[in-house]
Amino acid sequence: MSLKPIYILVLTGMLLGGNSGAAGAASCANAARQVAASTGGDLLSALPAPDDPNMCLVTVIVPASDGTPPRKITRRVPAS
Repeated sequence: MSLKPIYILVLTGMLLGGNSGAAGAASCANAARQVAASTGGDLLSALPAPDDPNMCLVTVIVPASDGTPPRKITRRVPAS
């Protein structure tokens, strides 16, 4: 029963940390649109970079025109 305060502390930290993640997700969404448009690819993922909150890791799938398999491209771009 003595672990309950620890669980409350962890949950509080997760909830407070979630607010900053929402802003980062919105910034990465804009960056993802730009990368997808510039490459002509389909968005696979857009995540804040783990080492820099001002950067995003955007992964797109770019279809090939010559019958080869599509390519997966990951770009590190500034959050916008």
